Parts: sequence; structure tokens; C-alpha cells
Amino acid sequence: MSNLVIVVDMQRGFVDPQGTLYVGETGREIIPEIKKILEAEGAQGGKFVFTVDTHDPDDLEFKMWPPHCIRGTWECELAPELEEFSKGAKITPKRRYSAFFETDLASYLEELKPERVIVTGVCTDICVMHTVSDLRNRDYEVIVPANAVATFDPAAHDFALTHMEKILGATVVPSYEAWQEKEAVQHA
Repeated sequence: MSNLVIVVDMQRGFVDPQGTLYVGETGREIIPEIKKILEAEGAQGGKFVFTVDTHDPDDLEFKMWPPHCIRGTWECELAPELEEFSKGAKITPKRRYSAFFETDLASYLEELKPERVIVTGVCTDICVMHTVSDLRNRDYEVIVPANAVATFDPAAHDFALTHMEKILGATVVPSYEAWQEKEAVQHA
């Protein structure tokens, strides 16, 4: 089986300047990197999962965060630049940090049996890290290109990348291209 790319919460609520929890320009800057990954992996038969943060109006998460990404609102729409890649992809609405919490993602991956999982998106220290943790707890090989994830706080971004690599055992690479070059050398 080829690779699976999980695109975490790249939706208007986080990457549109009008979004309630707009990550900032770092969230916009990763869009071209994610597109490159999707194009390359799609050309090799890779599959895609797009997680979509989706909440009911009375979600208890709103005790910590302002109301955001409420079911049926424009904040739940994918970033327009990535919309073309969602055709034929698995769309996974989620209401908590991990893409595995109360979703069917675990059974989908068991059925798919990807060689490895490449994780991109927002927020590095929140939904990305919790999804990576659940992937590693299921023994998947995980690749996290550092230039394809973003969050609100640069220090939290750096902490999460280090935590995912040193504690969770994910392979954190500067970029998808750097990882591909390393893979080519190893298999030469």
C-alpha cells in the first residue's frame, strides 16, 4: 500500500484571516507545501484524509476556546486552495484534538493499511500532535514535514515538533522534499 496523507484542520476557521481561531500567516504559508505533498503523493497512488474541526453550538470545548468551526458554518469549509484535493478523499469531521476521538479513522486505517502516514496542517501543538500521538500508539510510521504544519505560537510549534520526534517517535523532517531525498539515498 502507498502512503496516506492526513491534512489536519486546514479550514477557514483556522487559515482564513476572518476565522475565529485564525492561526496567522504561518497557517497560510503552509498551504503551498501541503499542495506539493498532495500532488506528489497523489501521483504515487497515495490516499488523503482531511480532518475538519466541527462543533455543535454548545460544545464544552468552548469553555476553553471561543466558539469556532460550528457545524454548518463557513468556518468548517476547507481552505479553497486545497479543495481540489478533497475530491475522492476521506473527510473526517472531528470535535476534539485527535482525529481518532469518536471518529471512524482507526477502522479506515486498519482497512487501508498505509505504508506510512504523512501528517500536515494546524495546529502543530494541538490537533496535529494529538493525532500523531494516536497514530504512533497504533504503531504507524509517521512523517511530519515541519514546513507543512503551523500553530499560533512559535515556541509551542518547536516544542511540539521535538515532542513528536523524541517522545512519540515520529520522523520530523524539515520538508517533504528533504524526506524524499533521504528516502532516495537510502533505497539507492
